[in-house]
Amino acid sequence: MSVLSQTQLDQLARKLREDYQALVREVRDELENSGNQHRIDLLNREPGDSGDESLANALADFNLTILDRHIDGMRDIEAALQRIRNGEYGICTDCGDAVTFPRLMAYPTAKRCIVCQEQREKLYAQEGRPKM
Repeated sequence: MSVLSQTQLDQLARKLREDYQALVREVRDELENSGNQHRIDLLNREPGDSGDESLANALADFNLTILDRHIDGMRDIEAALQRIRNGEYGICTDCGDAVTFPRLMAYPTAKRCIVCQEQREKLYAQEGRPKM
């Protein structure tokens, strides 16, 4: 059972829904104003070279990365809203202690208390970093 009051849960749920709608707008805008026109312009420029093509590909990859980040954020919000519905929101998934209201206001999709999150970051600090 969550240690958050109903008022706090309502406030956090409202914040999550607002954040979700903002991400939906950003994804929509990104899709509508994607770099495809810029890429087409680069590829149609005379004379075209491999540098232009590389830049166009890098821009396309960048746009996809931004979209992926927004979609991951939307999934995190959906999961947080599901935890609210299940009565599991505000409870650390690692230790079962409370995730504080100030932490949730700053980061409403938080799944861990600050102590467990710091431990996780130390443990997995090198994950995702390229190795030589």
